[in-house]
Amino acid sequence: MFLPEASDYIGSSPKESVSLAQPIQQSPFVNGLRDVAKSHNLSINVGLHESTSPPSDHILNTLLWISKTGELLEETRYGKLHLFDLDLSKVNGPIMKESNTTLPGSKIIPPFQSSELSDLRIGSQICFDLRFPEPAIQLRRLGANIIVYPSAFTVPTGQMGHWEILLRARAIETQCYVVAAAQCGRHNEKRVSYGDSLVVDPKGLIVGRLSRVEDSGEEKEGAREPELLVFEVDGETVEDARKAIPLQRRTDVYPEI
Repeated sequence: MFLPEASDYIGSSPKESVSLAQPIQQSPFVNGLRDVAKSHNLSINVGLHESTSPPSDHILNTLLWISKTGELLEETRYGKLHLFDLDLSKVNGPIMKESNTTLPGSKIIPPFQSSELSDLRIGSQICFDLRFPEPAIQLRRLGANIIVYPSAFTVPTGQMGHWEILLRARAIETQCYVVAAAQCGRHNEKRVSYGDSLVVDPKGLIVGRLSRVEDSGEEKEGAREPELLVFEVDGETVEDARKAIPLQRRTDVYPEI
């Protein structure tokens, strides 16, 4: 199961976001997911906030993989590399500075396998990382067949087409499945997320999607019901895409990422 970025909460202010973060091992939210994973024999990929150790005025934006036995797999723990600093005030959008409260990750996590996905390997990214092709290309080189982008995308940039275009581009240039679970709807007075959870196949075709916000002004807090998207992935589709259009990089001309 793939859940969005910041699945534990989205604060109404930077101060609240920092104050609510907890160590992963002590988080009731994480421990609840571990119980669910174990009781339902279901692996869970989830984005959440994590406090620093020792605690500070900054937190971490973390992506975890919980195995179907309820274990936290430390080697899969990923910290968001690119922090979301933007000013969309000219298009009636938000001004946000994630770097004011969040420490960036420091490395790309090697792709990993899950028993449910047999021969496929998962590469981890989070939301704003989507705008940078370099990590996705490196994940492909390291053996990824699936790249995940759990997100809480803004409505203005979603409506500009950035969300779908960038996700399809990452799938096309890596010839990987792209799985993007996205927050949808109003979280509080200040925050609305675009939604439009997507699954894109290695040829760049959308094979599954959920609902999105059409008008943020009409969104009411708590008005949307949770949605579930079921999809299939297979290694043969990845191999077919890569054989049909081989991407032979000219690393004699430019550096390998």
